[in-house]
Order: sequence, then structure tokens, then C-alpha cells
Amino acid sequence: MTDAPAYVPPKVWTWNKENGGQFANINRPIAGPTHDKELPVGRHPLQLYSLATPNGVKVTVMLEELLALGHKGAEYDAWLINIGKGEQFGSGFVDINPNSKIPALMDRSGPEPIRVFESGSILFYLAEKFGAFLPKDIKTRTEAMSWLFWQMGSAPYLGGGFGHFYAYAPSKIEYAIDRFAMETKRQLDVLDRRLADNEYLAGSEYSIADIAVWPWYGALAKGLVYGAGEFLSVQDYKNVQRWTDQIAKRPAVKRGRMVNRVSGDPASQLHERHDAGDFDTKTQDKIGEAAAS
Repeated sequence: MTDAPAYVPPKVWTWNKENGGQFANINRPIAGPTHDKELPVGRHPLQLYSLATPNGVKVTVMLEELLALGHKGAEYDAWLINIGKGEQFGSGFVDINPNSKIPALMDRSGPEPIRVFESGSILFYLAEKFGAFLPKDIKTRTEAMSWLFWQMGSAPYLGGGFGHFYAYAPSKIEYAIDRFAMETKRQLDVLDRRLADNEYLAGSEYSIADIAVWPWYGALAKGLVYGAGEFLSVQDYKNVQRWTDQIAKRPAVKRGRMVNRVSGDPASQLHERHDAGDFDTKTQDKIGEAAAS
């Protein structure tokens, strides 16, 4: 603990731009666009505007899984939205998602475009549209939906709670880190207990529940986020590890992880995706080779 004086909240909170830490340049207490910018539109029915954060990966994995099943109507253009540069506050993006968060989807397959925002809503929309990755019988379907909503309610404690205070906050606060580390480990234990007797979260069937939970908790289980694998003893959650490895082997998952990725191995980064062949020709390593030749 530090000897700094205790913070006493004022009667009325006011915005101090200098207190935003790593994300001070994009965080603000009001909604709406900061600048005018139309979004590009490609040739496919589905237009995705996203970034390969865990929330973004959910949707690209879902789309690649649908295509792997043969749903040609799931062809999509994936456009990069760089949230570090504030591109989510452009007027075109805000028109699709007034909450200015990725991912956002426009379905242009019908007579009028349909906007879909929030990753869980997008997964459910696509599952309903194509009749896939959502069980048909009411009991298993409800189980899948329960785990989908579990993820939506739990991940903010992992990301905005633990991840922020452990990895991104401008100063380490013992109370905050302890509070959210405890909750994150509790969540891992919730998953571990469920997966002890079930192959997937809804039971024996891979579903949108797994597609929603895996990008967050699978990455955590492998120590790929926040540099916190050792700190949280993630190796102890054996059933989560088994489930994580099983899903990671799926070809559609491997492709989905690459789309809109801007960090890591250049061979794993496909900044934009407009055709299935882009995985073979337009990853950053291939683009770099072409530029050098």
C-alpha cells in the first residue's frame, strides 16, 4: 500500500482528461460522434466493422463457422475499426452502434439494411438467421442462452475490472486488483465446474455460448491477455484448458482470430477480410513480402 492521501470524491464529479490512463485519448463521458466519416461498404450481404479484441473475435469466428457449414449467405466484408485512434466515434459507425463499441454489423441482404450491435446480439441474430449453433430443443437452447448472457455479464469484471487495474491503470491499487482477481478466479471456477461434466457449455453441442466465452476466457486460460496467467494460476483450471484447446483447433476459429487483427505475428494479421482467399494472400506477412519484392 502507498502513503498517498485517501481519495475523497467531490460532491459533483467533473471530467479530468488527464486521469484516463492509457485510454485517456478515447475515453469521454458523453456519447455521439466526434467527427464525420462514412463507412465503406463491400459487395457481400454482411458488413462487419470491428477489431480483433475478444468481442470482435466472437463475430468473425461465428461468420467463419457459418461459412464452414456451407451458409453462403454468411459471406462478409470485415472492415477494420481502430479503436485506439477513435474510429468508433465516426458518424457512420455511431449510426450503426450508438454505443460506439465494436463490433457492429449491417445486414444488407434484405430490402432494408438491418443494423445489429453488441456482440451477444450479433451472435444470436446470426444463429437465428442461419439456424446454426443454437440448439433446437428448448432445454439445451436455454442453457446456451444462459451461458451467452453469463459471458455478457461476467466479462466486464474480467476486462474492465481485473484487466484494467492489473495491466492498464496508471497506478497499482491493491484493493482493486485483489477485488477483481478474486472475481476472475471465481468465474474461471464457474466455467471449470461446468466443463467437468460437459464437453461444451450448453452440453454436448458446440454453440454460440462457446463462441462468446472462448475469446475472453480461452485467451485468459492461455495467458494471452493482461500478462496475468501466472498471477491467476490459470493452469489449475484443467477443464477450461481442455475446452480452450479443443475449440482452438477448429479451422474456422483459427481463421476468425486472424480477421481485423493488428498485433502479434504478421502471419496472423488479416487487417481486412473481403474474400476467403484473403487468408492466403493478404495477411501482413504476405503484404510485407510483396512490398519488399
